[in-house]
Amino acid sequence: MAALAVAVGYGLGSLAFAVLVSRAMRLADPRSYGSKNPGATNMLRSGSKLAAALTLLLDASKGAVAVWLAQATGWVQPGSSALYAVGLAAFVGHLYPVFFGFKGGKGVATAAGVLLALQPVLGLATLATFGLILFFFRYVSLASMVAAGFAPFYLLLGNGVWWQARPMAVVALALMAGLLVWRHQTNISRLFAGTEGKLGNPDRPSPTKSR
Repeated sequence: MAALAVAVGYGLGSLAFAVLVSRAMRLADPRSYGSKNPGATNMLRSGSKLAAALTLLLDASKGAVAVWLAQATGWVQPGSSALYAVGLAAFVGHLYPVFFGFKGGKGVATAAGVLLALQPVLGLATLATFGLILFFFRYVSLASMVAAGFAPFYLLLGNGVWWQARPMAVVALALMAGLLVWRHQTNISRLFAGTEGKLGNPDRPSPTKSR
């Protein structure tokens, strides 16, 4: 049944809420402007803070729901390391959504939802790291990558030698971190070039509303 939970997790992750929210609110497709990334940060460039907030909330929620549903249905036992595989599947679904041509976002919000559902303390520690880096540097991309990189280490610190018996958890978080950084390649290039937009002062193309 764990395989079914992983498949459902991937399906939930494949729901590209940036695209769905834009369609519902008659906004331009986020894949057509700005960074062309279907995520909350790019949704801010639409001029609708509500759309961006809804995207952030829904993208995080689908990661959490994938983990909770796997437990609620009994497909995966609570506390099982297989839950991390379900969370990873939801994250991969966001990056490569089957319903949207396998062209998805960068997975920051979905990863946060997964971590909070798996271990709230781990999720909060990772979010605190994100907030700290964002506060000092104001780069969402940098904060996202640093926080993702620290998540596996927080798991190790919080659980001691626990990971040796069930390494899937650490491996899953390491894969999530690696994929998240990989999806930020263009951001990394702009960070080195000094052209990455800071929070509160992003480049804002003017997308037109869909008709």
